[in-house]
Amino acid sequence: MPQHVTTPTPLSPASAPTSAELLDFVRRTAADRELVDSLPLDPEGRTWVRLDGPGGSEAWLIGWPPGTGTGWHDHAESLGAFATARGTLTENALAVRLPASGWKTLELADGLDRSRRLSEGTGRAFGRHHVHEVLNESADTHAVSVHAYHPPLPLIRRFSRTGAVLRLEQVERPEEWQ
Repeated sequence: MPQHVTTPTPLSPASAPTSAELLDFVRRTAADRELVDSLPLDPEGRTWVRLDGPGGSEAWLIGWPPGTGTGWHDHAESLGAFATARGTLTENALAVRLPASGWKTLELADGLDRSRRLSEGTGRAFGRHHVHEVLNESADTHAVSVHAYHPPLPLIRRFSRTGAVLRLEQVERPEEWQ
């Protein structure tokens, strides 16, 4: 897949980007029509291109065919942000910090679910251990988004969810998605 590299936001070498800086980056990048239009779209599955994010962060331009999503996951110790560049995405999230390790199944308390729709130009930042799923619920329109994480993702934990029960299903390492 072709790779397009953007110019990182200038930061001092010793400083790591904040979630606000990541959000600024993804919003500005999502507004780059030429970049967004360069992403190859597939009618069956998500497509992605790695970008250079600010301050050594990991960033991605992602295409979402109608009806696709990520499933429940987190980004371990990384801060993150994403913005919708085209279409509308839905984020379902849990307002809870999960233990870093030592569990396979958790029963979630009532009132932890959050949901938001992010239309074109809308973004959000999140902290470490943020558990969510991102979906393109459209029946006929591709969505495109920009994501950034710092530090670069050490792993992604994937979960299944049945009602209030969250189950750790898989731990993915960077070599599996790069």
